[in-house]
Amino acid sequence: MKILILSCNTGQGHNAAGKAVEEEWKRRGIYCEMKDVMAFAGKETSRRVEDIYVKITTKTPWLFQGAYKAGELISSSKRKSPVYWANIHYARSLFDYIERERIDGVIMPHLFPAEAMTYIRRHFDTGARCYGIATDYTCIPFWEETELDYYFVPPLEAGRSFREKGIPGEKLVETGIPVSAVFSKRLDQQGARNLLGLPMKGFVFLIMTGSMGYGHTAGLVDAFMERGEGSTVVVMTGHNESLRAELEKKSYDPARVVILPYTDQVSLYMDACDVLLTKPGGLTTTEAAVKRIAMVHTKPIPGCETINARFFSKYGMSICADTAKEAAAQAFDLAENPDKREVMKKKQEQWIPEAAAQSICDFVVRDLENGL
Repeated sequence: MKILILSCNTGQGHNAAGKAVEEEWKRRGIYCEMKDVMAFAGKETSRRVEDIYVKITTKTPWLFQGAYKAGELISSSKRKSPVYWANIHYARSLFDYIERERIDGVIMPHLFPAEAMTYIRRHFDTGARCYGIATDYTCIPFWEETELDYYFVPPLEAGRSFREKGIPGEKLVETGIPVSAVFSKRLDQQGARNLLGLPMKGFVFLIMTGSMGYGHTAGLVDAFMERGEGSTVVVMTGHNESLRAELEKKSYDPARVVILPYTDQVSLYMDACDVLLTKPGGLTTTEAAVKRIAMVHTKPIPGCETINARFFSKYGMSICADTAKEAAAQAFDLAENPDKREVMKKKQEQWIPEAAAQSICDFVVRDLENGL
């Protein structure tokens, strides 16, 4: 059995979902590899796609919102969109690779490879089974024009939105969004703080801005500083060097504000904090919910993140804040009320599966074995 995972560097959430599934395949000793699908169109194309996405979402989010809304308007299961036609140009190269490597199953936590595989299945003779993974709590535009064997989706509203877009219910498998197994492991708060060198007393607030460093983070940190001493704010700036430089120029008290570039210790910092503040990206939000952490959602990138935030707040798994001051106030309220935090964690445990990667691999194994 050989598995290929195809993702794309438009935000690291898709890659994180793919890596979570890859991690599970390798744990089982099953051959699996993960690739950036844009690499089949050439390394330069992959780099350009990533650069364009980062610039639009961080510098002109209104443009991303407009594109998302336009996508919703033209999205249809009855015709193919420009997104589909843009992804067929590397389809032959991808098909040749799948056939040469004798891939049995292709798993896609991103729309772009799903579009390419739809074209391949229509125009070439491939026996590879195809599976899509939703990385948000809704059906984003154009998933409905793909033609895969199954789609792994979160529970409740997400499955409903896929069905409303025309994807047959029998193709939907409500596994949840896959996250790395490390988020299912929980270290006690004091132990995590000790390992990270964080204060053992007082509240610790963790601010995550996504891999791109999105949002008005300085204003959020300022809102925390206005509330007096006795707490620590840890800010993860991702790969956004300009954001990191902006925060460092503010000359915050290093005993109260810890500024971190990209780190692979996210899970440990989550264990150490009292409250997490994050934009409502599908993966980060799911990782935090699997970790069972009290959460305040900051202003989203307009589009599917807006729906993510709405979903989590509706079921009591997070609180949404429109402004920096409101976010800081909500975070302090949660930190000061352990009962509220526990209720939120119970809701996360109720609605967010922590073993989605295992469930996906279990399903794919059964499906492939039935087809052999």
